[in-house]
Amino acid sequence: MSDADRTQRALVDMVRFGVEIEQYVTALGEQNFYADRPTQLVAEALLHRMGEAVSRLDRDSPAFVRAHPEIEWRKIKAMRNIVAHEYGFIDYRIVWRTLSVTLPKDLAAIRRLMT
Repeated sequence: MSDADRTQRALVDMVRFGVEIEQYVTALGEQNFYADRPTQLVAEALLHRMGEAVSRLDRDSPAFVRAHPEIEWRKIKAMRNIVAHEYGFIDYRIVWRTLSVTLPKDLAAIRRLMT
């Protein structure tokens, strides 16, 4: 698989995870997110996967990542590290803000890169 193919695959994965976050988490609303543990767990799992996709992208195509600083690559990876390793200290207000405000902007930028 070429570098371009690996880059495209990581971007497609990120968009897919973003669509799932919208469908299974943010579309249900903020109050549901805070009150429903299964929704929080879905959010954590999808953030973990998204962070893994960014890690793969950074490993396979670091020049691509550097060329697109408009996307919060490091913050996406950092959120993955929090849900994977600091799960006892997750601030769900920050997670919600990330899912509902920051991530949609990053995903819009990623979609523009894919066209």
